[in-house]
Amino acid sequence: MDGDFVIGGVFNIHYYIHTVKHNYTSIPEPIKCKGSIDSRELRFSRAMVFAIEEINNSTELLPGIKLGYQIYDSCGSVPVAVHVAFQLSNGLDPVFYTGDNCSQSGMVIAVVGDSGSTPSISMSRITGSFNIPQVSHYATCACLSDKQQYPSFFRTIPSDQFQADALAKLVKHFGWTWIGAVNSDSDYGNNGMASFLEAARKEGICVEYSESFYRTHPHSRIQRVADVIRRSTAMVVVAFTASGDMRILLEELSRKPSPPRQWIGSESWVTDPDMLRFSFCTGAIGFGIEKSVIPGLRDFLLDLSPSKVSASPLLTEFWEDAFNCRLGKNKSVCDGTENIQTLQTPYTDTSQLRITNMAYKAVYAIAHAIHNAVCKKTNATAQCDKFTRTESKEVLSQLKNVNFSQNGYDVSFDANGDPVATYELVNWQKSESGSIELVTVGRYDASLPVGQEFRINRKLTWMDGGTQVPVSVCSVSCPPGTRKVLQKGKPICCYDCIPCPEGEISNDTDSPDCFSCPKEFWPNAERDTCLPKPVEFLSFSEVLGIILTVFSVGGACLAIVTAVVFYRHRTTPIVRANNSELSFLL
Repeated sequence: MDGDFVIGGVFNIHYYIHTVKHNYTSIPEPIKCKGSIDSRELRFSRAMVFAIEEINNSTELLPGIKLGYQIYDSCGSVPVAVHVAFQLSNGLDPVFYTGDNCSQSGMVIAVVGDSGSTPSISMSRITGSFNIPQVSHYATCACLSDKQQYPSFFRTIPSDQFQADALAKLVKHFGWTWIGAVNSDSDYGNNGMASFLEAARKEGICVEYSESFYRTHPHSRIQRVADVIRRSTAMVVVAFTASGDMRILLEELSRKPSPPRQWIGSESWVTDPDMLRFSFCTGAIGFGIEKSVIPGLRDFLLDLSPSKVSASPLLTEFWEDAFNCRLGKNKSVCDGTENIQTLQTPYTDTSQLRITNMAYKAVYAIAHAIHNAVCKKTNATAQCDKFTRTESKEVLSQLKNVNFSQNGYDVSFDANGDPVATYELVNWQKSESGSIELVTVGRYDASLPVGQEFRINRKLTWMDGGTQVPVSVCSVSCPPGTRKVLQKGKPICCYDCIPCPEGEISNDTDSPDCFSCPKEFWPNAERDTCLPKPVEFLSFSEVLGIILTVFSVGGACLAIVTAVVFYRHRTTPIVRANNSELSFLL
């Protein structure tokens, strides 16, 4: 749609691209997306259109100015994202307008997207060169906070650095020290997992295995990752993966039943309603963006008339896939009885608006930046000049300072272009009807003081629907009376428990050493405490007591008799010659 200012939008509405074989004899065909449509991503794009229409009807934000949009499908692919970035930077309209009514349809003032970190990185390197601000609703890679490399990048979703720290604290909270880890082989997965592993190391958590994969990898690679999970002894698996990649892995795991695992998920997949069909992941927990309410969005999404659907190839594809019919073709023609109100798809599900709100806020952030650039406040109203030639660089400058509230949700950016990090702790629980639903059980707020960021306010369901927290340790804790001895060639969480040697004790769980008791004490039988040595006295009735008494009394009598004899004969020469004083003393 054309407008006085045009905003670009880039979403992963498909997840695959058609592989083009180059014969070098003709110009290659344009890259095409393939595969089934992601109705959740379609909802994101429609939320952007809804926000723009809402702004165009507003009398307070950009009054008298019409926003337009150009929305593209990047297929989650870097080549397509780069192609789109160049199109948005160059503009599509080659016509030079003269006169006062000068359309700026060829100029994209800012971009919303992409939904993935890797495509966003590629796009930002291009749009940043032209000072075109890019506000992503779903790119969470911590690397994008580097303003030297990505000076024009902003996002309404928190950086993965906060999520990685939160996941490590979550694992530590439940006493899991032996875990498995899988991640997407992409900037999102690799950087997120690296941050998590560093945070886990600081918390004393050991990782049995760390595997990466990507949805376009050969099936053998996906199969190998699934086999590693099945063979592992770690009961807990932390998955830092994109939704499209996780779907491939869970489909592989569902082919051959594996031992139950407690899944810990990143926000990308753990809050995706389409993933809830994998019932063996019941009990999965993870952090998600906070739920929100966007008034009027559901009615907008369901307001799809046949004319609107036919006018958009994308909506046509969605409609045909949803109702399994064809528009304008002879076989299985849609007869007009199709009712989108009856559809049960992520597109129509507005009960868990999380990332949708991020896209919605991204549009409003750009609109506020444009408003601050072209509007001047006179009295109580704002006067906006749509003929003012506004460069994207000025919008970029204004975007750094936006601070507003929309539908009760605050929007602002720090020096790195990141928002305040807040998450909901979500849990996959079985409802009374038997279906799996997302239940919010806690909250994490990175802005709170250390130790107060994380809280749980509801009971959780664990793997296989259990109510007891699963145990995932390499070695059970060593009780008092033993000491830890690390197993050769294994992480520090794997050890043997050796009893303390004779005369030594240990009174702590998982004690690395034993120590001796003080001289007046000796160890108990369990060797976990020191007991005072008892003081014993001899009795006159005991044999040893009688013998000692006889010797003592007899010896005393002999000494007295000898002294008396010496005394009586003290004047004799023999006694005097023997030094009488010394003899008496002895």
